[in-house]
Amino acid sequence: MKDPSLRRSIALLRAFRQEQHDPARCYGLLARDAADQVERHVRLRGRIVVDVGGGNGHFTREFRRRGARGYLFEPDPRELTAHGTPPEGAVIADGYLLPLADGVADVCFSSNVLEHVADPQTFLSELVRVTRPGGLIYVSFTNWYSPWGGHEWAPWHYLGAERARARYTRRTGRAAKHTLGENLFAVHIGPTLRHVRARPDVGVVSARSRYWPFLPAVVTRVPGLREVLTWNLLLILRRCP
Repeated sequence: MKDPSLRRSIALLRAFRQEQHDPARCYGLLARDAADQVERHVRLRGRIVVDVGGGNGHFTREFRRRGARGYLFEPDPRELTAHGTPPEGAVIADGYLLPLADGVADVCFSSNVLEHVADPQTFLSELVRVTRPGGLIYVSFTNWYSPWGGHEWAPWHYLGAERARARYTRRTGRAAKHTLGENLFAVHIGPTLRHVRARPDVGVVSARSRYWPFLPAVVTRVPGLREVLTWNLLLILRRCP
C-alpha cells in the first residue's frame, strides 16, 4: 500500500476496528506498514533494530523477516504473551534504562509507547543513547487531543478522563485497561516537537501524521489544529555524530 494514500489509511482503520477480535491481523498489518516507513530511510537487511515497548513482538518479527537483527525490549510480561509466544530472545526491560551499551542500534524503534510513559523526555533520551551516530530513531505516539487519545474510552476523553472511564465500565461491564496518570499520559504534539528540535544530539528527518492520507507533514505544522487532526504523530530522527 502506498504511503500516504486513502486506500492505506482505510485498510489500517479497518484493521484497528478488528483489534480486539483479530489482533494478529491488526498488528501484522501495522508492522508491515511501519517497516515500510523505516525502509524509506534505511535498508533493514543486516541492521541492528531495537524495538522498545513492542508488546508481543509483531514489529520485531517483521524486522527479522526483512533480514534485520531485531531485538525486543518490553517492560510488561503480560504484553509479551498477550497474543501468543514472543520472539526468541525477548527481554523484559524498562525503556528508561535499557540494558544496552551506547550506540549499538542502527535503528531504534518505538511504536505507540510515548503516551504510556510518565517522563517522555527521559524515554526519548534513552532511545537516542542506544542509537549509533547516523542511526535512525522511529517514534510514534497518539497525542492526548487526538480522537483516539483516550484509547479504549475515546472519544469521550474530551469530556474528562474519569467520566470517560466510568462510561466505558457502564457500557462494557468491565474496567478500562488504561488510567490517566498511571499507564496513560496526556502527551501533546507542540511540546514534543519543540523538545526534539531543541536537542543537539538528533536531527528531525520527518515530523508527520502517521496515518493521514493526504499531506501528512502539513497537518503537523498548524498549532492547535495539529493536536486534534494529526491523530498519531510520527517522528523520524537521525542521531547526530
